[in-house]
Amino acid sequence: MDLLNEAEMALSQTNDPTSEVPNGAAGQYLLGLIYRYTDRKKSAVHHFNQALSLDPLLWAAYEELCILGAADEAASVFNEAASLCVQKKHEHHGSQSQILAASTEDHNVVSNKSFVSEDASPRQLRHMHSNSLREFSGNYNGVIASGGVTSQSLGSGPANNAFCNTPSPMASQHFNAFQISGLAPPPVCRNAQQNGVHPSAPSGDNSMRSTVNSNVQPPRRKFVDEGKLRKISGRLFSDSGPRRNSRLAGESASNTSSNASVASGNGTSNSSKFLGSSKLSSMTLRSMTTRKSQPWSSENIDEGVRDVCDDSRLNIPTVSPSGDCITLEQDRSNKCPVGTNMSGPNLLSGALEILELLRTLGEGFRLLCLYRCQDALDIYNKLPHKHYNTGWVLSQIGKAYFEMVDYLEADRAFSLARLTSPYSLEGLDVHSTVLYHLKEDMKLSYLAQELISTDKLAPQSWCAMGNCYSSQKDHETALRNFQRAVQLNSRFAYAHTLCGHEYVAVEDFENGIKSYQSALRVDSRHYNAWYGLGMVYLRQEKFEFSEHHFRMALQINPHSSVIMSYLGTTLHALKKNEEALEMMEKAILADKKNPLPMYQKANILVSMEKFDAALEVLEELKEHAPRESSVYALMGKIYKRHNIHDKAMLHFGLALDLRPSATDVATIKAAIEKLHVPDELEDSL
Repeated sequence: MDLLNEAEMALSQTNDPTSEVPNGAAGQYLLGLIYRYTDRKKSAVHHFNQALSLDPLLWAAYEELCILGAADEAASVFNEAASLCVQKKHEHHGSQSQILAASTEDHNVVSNKSFVSEDASPRQLRHMHSNSLREFSGNYNGVIASGGVTSQSLGSGPANNAFCNTPSPMASQHFNAFQISGLAPPPVCRNAQQNGVHPSAPSGDNSMRSTVNSNVQPPRRKFVDEGKLRKISGRLFSDSGPRRNSRLAGESASNTSSNASVASGNGTSNSSKFLGSSKLSSMTLRSMTTRKSQPWSSENIDEGVRDVCDDSRLNIPTVSPSGDCITLEQDRSNKCPVGTNMSGPNLLSGALEILELLRTLGEGFRLLCLYRCQDALDIYNKLPHKHYNTGWVLSQIGKAYFEMVDYLEADRAFSLARLTSPYSLEGLDVHSTVLYHLKEDMKLSYLAQELISTDKLAPQSWCAMGNCYSSQKDHETALRNFQRAVQLNSRFAYAHTLCGHEYVAVEDFENGIKSYQSALRVDSRHYNAWYGLGMVYLRQEKFEFSEHHFRMALQINPHSSVIMSYLGTTLHALKKNEEALEMMEKAILADKKNPLPMYQKANILVSMEKFDAALEVLEELKEHAPRESSVYALMGKIYKRHNIHDKAMLHFGLALDLRPSATDVATIKAAIEKLHVPDELEDSL
């Protein structure tokens, strides 16, 4: 809701500075965001670091530190100490869940024993069950593990004040059905569905069983009609056999390894003790039910049995050799308890593996935020293919190539990111700028339409649309689209910067400065806004202001050849030629493919009357940019200064053949007309 003051008051107690931030790492992270949005960088960095110390796996906190330019190396954050912290935290939570699971198991044992008791009357059974529920609710403040069954819903008098949960209608239906039939209620188990009934229930009471199961199970598609299913169940669960409890007692006495049991209800069958394998259960059931004289060859019947035997959807109570009732969920929990701790070595190795991945991703992201783009690419290249070929990583690689002014590779990386994650808009505003510089109007238009159709409320979509109109020189429409992006997300710094670029394009410098300053209020490390302000002041010939803003941009992004070039141009305008030449040399080394610093270096050398050195630079520049008319025009001026008129005329003609802008054409033609005029007279004119 953007109510940052209220959020800060909720998270930090102003009256008690020593009080802890609520919710641990999450609270520290939120407080860090508030301080970042309110331009309190030191406090934001402190709380993000606190969040990471409490939870080393909180990636978002490290990401914010990287954006602020205050992140430590990933190797010092996601290290072995962090893995031990993760292990300790997991063991702490695991011990608490073990205590809860143990208490729940004790309660289930009490309930199960009351369930299998045959000597007690139904009223006594209900009384015993309600007493066990009272004991259980006293230990856990009235919260029943079965989903909120209270003493009031069990009919044991008025509800206790400790029972604050809303009674579960499913649990009430369970008890009402068993109360009508005079049976004890089923054992209270978490997430348990009781499909079977008490073994002492008469097998002919089909209406009672159907009532109970209709309350528990959702309706299922019939594979077998009722008549066939009744015949099958009659063959499977005949009443002529021994009763279930006596047969089980005899089997357990004679052979303790045989624990298979069958429940008479709805034609469903209990699995064997190997409940985890539905295939094994199906084979066991078929071997029990196949008759020599009448094999089951019908596909419908086979399908029905297959559906019945899919124990992944059933939770049928069985009876253990000790006489306790065991449900499918309990049996599975015995094999893999939910709250059980992992073994120490396994947990430690797993934490180390996750932290190793975060270490690689974090270091790459940190280097990219510091604009050490080639180093970031080298780090990302160490990732396995399954992590490298993800939308987020490919988007970061595209941003790295964009900062290196390698627009073709950036376009390729962003295109792969879109194929991998077609609905993720991460970095696609930068992708639209890449296509703008490549003058790929068709691709840019298609990208803008795709983003608008994907999410009209995302600022990236409207930035792409604005770049599309800007490439067509429709600056007013482009500006409206960029302003729409700002309205959707006022903290999207790049949208403010693009607004500033459009204002400068129509020479509205005042509004351009305001847009750049708005971007810096959102993100003080957004070097594009510093660069934009420097360009505005350079065009206004306010060279001192221009130098300051270019230096601020260079401090944030010390590897940008373009920023170095314009800073050198500003220094040259301030008559700081030696410093300007030094800056141009740095710009050339930063990006040898960039022709701008070499051309500006030649200009500075010409102004210092070092014509031979300037010609050497221009001859080298011709190889990198053979179709730049300004290069040939400058060479023509140098030859004119040397009074080599034929070479001067040749280079002026080459410059005109390359179709320069109208302003450059006028300048070149004026130089041709004054070709034989001495420089002294030309300067005086």
